[in-house]
Amino acid sequence: MHFRHRKWFWLAVLLFFAGSALGSVFYSQPIWTINLIQRIGFRLSGVESRWVTLDGHQIHYYVRGPVNGPAVVLVHGLGARAEDWMALSPYLARAGYRVYMPDLLGYGQSEKPPDAAYSIPEEAALVVSFMDAMQLKQPDLAGWSMGGWIAQRIAWEHPDRVRRLALMDSAGLKAPPEWDTRLFTPTSHAELDQLDALIMPHPPYVPEFIAQDIVRLSEKNGWVIKRALVQMLSGRDVTDAELPGLTMPVLILWADQDHIMPLSLGREMHRLVPQSRLEIAPGCGHLGPEQCPKLYGPALVRFLQADPALGAGEEVLR
Repeated sequence: MHFRHRKWFWLAVLLFFAGSALGSVFYSQPIWTINLIQRIGFRLSGVESRWVTLDGHQIHYYVRGPVNGPAVVLVHGLGARAEDWMALSPYLARAGYRVYMPDLLGYGQSEKPPDAAYSIPEEAALVVSFMDAMQLKQPDLAGWSMGGWIAQRIAWEHPDRVRRLALMDSAGLKAPPEWDTRLFTPTSHAELDQLDALIMPHPPYVPEFIAQDIVRLSEKNGWVIKRALVQMLSGRDVTDAELPGLTMPVLILWADQDHIMPLSLGREMHRLVPQSRLEIAPGCGHLGPEQCPKLYGPALVRFLQADPALGAGEEVLR
């Protein structure tokens, strides 16, 4: 065989076995593989992955955008992670903001201490410690779902630390869920399908091998979610009484197809915060910031850049 032909032959063989090995890894650990590819993509797009020690715990976070840009801190929800902001955060970075996306205690790549309560007050204190560690005196703060509840508590307890507040499909009001909260830690493909139907309007088909891996990871890490749910469902930390006392500009972004946090809750938050603005994303579900970034991203940027902030009112996004 000619040398040149032999070179291409062995390259083809190498690529075949590399592809076979990657395919085998993907089939046996699809979520790990997807996460790895996703993280590589983040780094290639300029997103920095960092760690900081807060209250003795290793906390992971991502940061993107101009180093000297005004700071925005994004707080994810229950069972979520910092990566879930990657569809929305480019809108902020392109607008000149320095975007900080921490993994809360117990989530994503952050430490999962067995003795933590994973309560709203505990996570809120951690975010304040994160702001201190990043030397952010008065950043804009945005929270999604449980992250919105955490952001509300920070804004109420430390009003001088939050310039503007954005709440996206946020929890926090005293309103018992009308769905089975056990679905947040699915134990079967059927339960995963039920959860998907709750969080998105048109859930995609999930192959069996991927569903099995999701269930496996749920069984491994679901104890954090269960412990957090016990705290939240106790009703001790609801914000109904505190919301009217918020003084900073507040944007309430909500999906009209959200079955986890129905739009009626967004309207109630809007009523409780007189200076708030409610903007509604049509056709979107609870994963709006991730699946409808073309609506959520520009709306958030407009709110943060408005001087003064957009006036109170209600609007359907286009």
